[in-house]
Amino acid sequence: MTDNTNLSLIDQLPELVANQADRKSLKKRIRKAIKDAGGASAITDPGMVIRELTKAVYEAMLEEELEQHLGYERNGESPAGNYRNGSSSKTMKSRLGPVELDIPRDREGSFAPIVVKKHQRSLGGIDELVISLYSRGLSTREIEAHLKEIYDVDVSPALVSKITERLTDERKLWQSRPLESLYPILYLDGIRYPVNQDGRVIKKVVYIAIGVSVSGKQDVLGLWIAENEGAQFWLSVCNDLKSRGVQDILIACVDGLKGLPQAIQAAFPKADVQLCVVHMIRAASRFISFKDRKAFCADLKAIYTAPTLEAAELAREQLEEKWESRYPASVRVWKDNWELIVTFFRYPPEIRKFIYTTNQIENLNSVLRKNSAARKVFPSDDSLLKLLYVNTLEQTKKWTHRQGWDTFINQLSIIFGDRLTTSMFENV
Repeated sequence: MTDNTNLSLIDQLPELVANQADRKSLKKRIRKAIKDAGGASAITDPGMVIRELTKAVYEAMLEEELEQHLGYERNGESPAGNYRNGSSSKTMKSRLGPVELDIPRDREGSFAPIVVKKHQRSLGGIDELVISLYSRGLSTREIEAHLKEIYDVDVSPALVSKITERLTDERKLWQSRPLESLYPILYLDGIRYPVNQDGRVIKKVVYIAIGVSVSGKQDVLGLWIAENEGAQFWLSVCNDLKSRGVQDILIACVDGLKGLPQAIQAAFPKADVQLCVVHMIRAASRFISFKDRKAFCADLKAIYTAPTLEAAELAREQLEEKWESRYPASVRVWKDNWELIVTFFRYPPEIRKFIYTTNQIENLNSVLRKNSAARKVFPSDDSLLKLLYVNTLEQTKKWTHRQGWDTFINQLSIIFGDRLTTSMFENV
């Protein structure tokens, strides 16, 4: 039988019914349930019929498992001396309400079914529903109330916690999974969340890395949480990427976090680092008075939209002449970080649009903020990372290859030569 453990019950039913040996028996059970309800026209709860079908399917699968375990069919002769020993009743939670299953037993007590594992309390669908509600920021109590109200299913907060707890192990495996040896583009950015630590609420930052592979596929490479960032923290992040297989980064687009550019260049000395222009605009205009902000930002725009580096330098000089006497700190943001801001001018226009901003992470962050808005404070780092992890997986499923990637990668292959072309053909 096909392994359908990762499919919902609705997805499994067609194949399970097709593989059911005694279809007449299955049909009789369904018709009996309908008659017991007073006929088809009297059924006000179609879910009752589906529950009976679910019961029939699962019990048929359990019976097949037992036959494989014992090595003989019902009424046959046991080759090993182990026999059937009746069944035990077990009520399972499901989206359709409680389903009571008869779990077959063997005399030796060695039968351990896979379809309905020991200590399992819910059938396919409930776990996925709980995780879906959890990903939208609902607390365990809110999930319990929602399932009771909508599906009339009693799920305790302890069971909800047990279901979501598996996300912790999944996230750790995901966070340590092997990565590709080269990423033409790496985006790094962070987002702040309130977390309870030792009785105090602390604003912690979760840092996100998105890598774009040689094929143009985007993927979140990891989530890291820190109270304070710095060169040492960022070096540990870069070393984590290296330990998981990353050998080279062509271009890293990052925000202006302290120590980050230096850490990237220490771990990946050949990488070009580009400070996110959008972050630099925010940092520079932060303390500009409202009446001057529009004019100041217009002068900044003349810098980063300039056709050449020389034109950008001229626009910066004009900005300094006009604003430095009134807003020296804002002008200094661009002056002090100039070499890392204008990295993208080394590349043709087709490449610049991919690397001058971390908007890809900003788009992901907006979804994460939305789905975590209901949580005023997270009880722990693990609780926060679980929520972000499950939302991150949902979003990355929707991602496609970057538009215009063919032109981009061919331009890069000329610029970077063997650093890129070797990786382009290694999996062909």
